[in-house]
Amino acid sequence: MVQTTNRFFDEVARLMNDAAGAAQGVRREFETLFRTQAERFLRDLDLVKREEFEAVKDMARLAREENETLKVRVAALEAARAKTGAAAETSSNSMSGGTPDGSDPGAS
Repeated sequence: MVQTTNRFFDEVARLMNDAAGAAQGVRREFETLFRTQAERFLRDLDLVKREEFEAVKDMARLAREENETLKVRVAALEAARAKTGAAAETSSNSMSGGTPDGSDPGAS
């Protein structure tokens, strides 16, 4: 009777091991299927990967910094041009005897 009981428990244990192995296989299969479906869903949403987002974000930051630098340079050049233009206009008017708007005062 001892052998029959041991054999019965051995068979039950083997059955449980097989069931556990099958359950793990089903679990792995389900995870793979779920991951594949999730990746397909995300691809269909046309989402951006984190690395690409960070790269574009850095490019935008650099472009803003360069834009600010160029604004300062343009403002400085416009100020210098305004000074040079005003000085040239003043000296031109004093030499020609004209008015600041370029008209001849004696023509009227």
